[in-house]
Amino acid sequence: MAVKIVETSLRDGHQSLCATRMTTDEIVAMAEILDRAGYYAMEVWGGATFDSCLRFLDEDPWERLRRIRAVCKNTKLQMLFRGQNMLGYRNYADDVVDLFCKKSIENGIDIIRIFDALNDIRNLRQPVLSTKKYGGSVQIALSYTTSPIHTVEYYVNLAKEIEELGADSICVKDMAGVLTPAAARALFTGLRKNTKLPLELHGHCTGGICEMTYLAAIESGCDIIDTCLSPLSNGTAQPSTQAFNLALAGTLDAPGLDSKVLNECEPLMEKTKQKYLANGMLNPKALSVNPNILTYQVPGGMLSNLMSQLKAQNAMDRYDEVLKEVPLVRKDMGYPPLVTPLSQMVGTQAVLNVLMGERYKIVAKEIKDYLKGRYGKSPAPIDPVIIKKIIGDEKPITCRPADLLSPEMPAIRKKYPELIKCDEDALSLALFENEAKDFLSRKYGLEEDTEEFEINVKELKK
Repeated sequence: MAVKIVETSLRDGHQSLCATRMTTDEIVAMAEILDRAGYYAMEVWGGATFDSCLRFLDEDPWERLRRIRAVCKNTKLQMLFRGQNMLGYRNYADDVVDLFCKKSIENGIDIIRIFDALNDIRNLRQPVLSTKKYGGSVQIALSYTTSPIHTVEYYVNLAKEIEELGADSICVKDMAGVLTPAAARALFTGLRKNTKLPLELHGHCTGGICEMTYLAAIESGCDIIDTCLSPLSNGTAQPSTQAFNLALAGTLDAPGLDSKVLNECEPLMEKTKQKYLANGMLNPKALSVNPNILTYQVPGGMLSNLMSQLKAQNAMDRYDEVLKEVPLVRKDMGYPPLVTPLSQMVGTQAVLNVLMGERYKIVAKEIKDYLKGRYGKSPAPIDPVIIKKIIGDEKPITCRPADLLSPEMPAIRKKYPELIKCDEDALSLALFENEAKDFLSRKYGLEEDTEEFEINVKELKK
């Protein structure tokens, strides 16, 4: 059966390589061409795109989605959704999740890929229910990592739960690029034997083995792969779309994409890539291979974040110590997968442990909240000694974290009546209040006049 391809360059490609800075105009121009290529779907929204539109690009993320939908007549549109965190960095109340799923689908999304950093099924339930309620297709992603508990059996059991929850497909999300070909064979063989749902693989090329891993997965029952058009492929992004379209041509797995359409779009994307290389937003290092991630299990984005923190403290000489501390902190925390927001939390704590000269002398607030159960259930039990040291005698919660949250939308609507012209505005404010407030004030002409001017005292005295 032909392998299906999801094109990720218009979301994860530029998120991985150039901090999600591609503009809506750039994306729409490419999407209109790629819509004719024959993809199973194109990932165009979600992840960090929403935040970046408001924070850096002065764009309305909802308008971006509508414009993409308007030019994509043939291809399903897909987005990435972080479970109860949605597109933000904390758990949101169920009413926010429900309305966000509704408006995402109304504005053009067909498939919502939902994952939880801890693989805590409880954090997936509301997004799944809401997506199905409003007619969207649900794909649940398994956050892939390696540890003594993250075995094939662990993921197979998780897949069974996901199928019962109502997923339409399953994705293995290898955000760190650490899935090896041998592990992929074992994992996809196990999943294929235990679920009838379509299986997809999302990887990253940071470690230099992703193409081999994709082929091993395809040979073992993977139905769909995520790839990027060549200019935005490889490095910390996904493998090349054209390369896989050619490599599998003439086989039963041939994706059958229209190579003429891919070639038509490539110069446009290459020109855009050169723009971000020239302005420094695309660091050439992001295009290279870093096999160290296979040793330390650290995603490429997390590596750069660690370097930034150490440079700020004039402590780059401690880099190797921090890399060795990361897996130790992760073990202490119950082996969470290193994906947003856990990757940032574990990395920051590793830096603090090394620079303080004493482990957990200073503890990040997010780590404390994690130990209190506010992000969900840790994959493995956490050492009671660690819990005692960090949060004392406070008892961690055992319920679904969002059960403790009251509805949020009424308060947002009451607080910003002049800025909310539609549900989409209210949701932008609910997710990124400060950034959305500034953006919507500009959009609706409600900014305060803060223009500065210089008074020439000599001229006044004349």
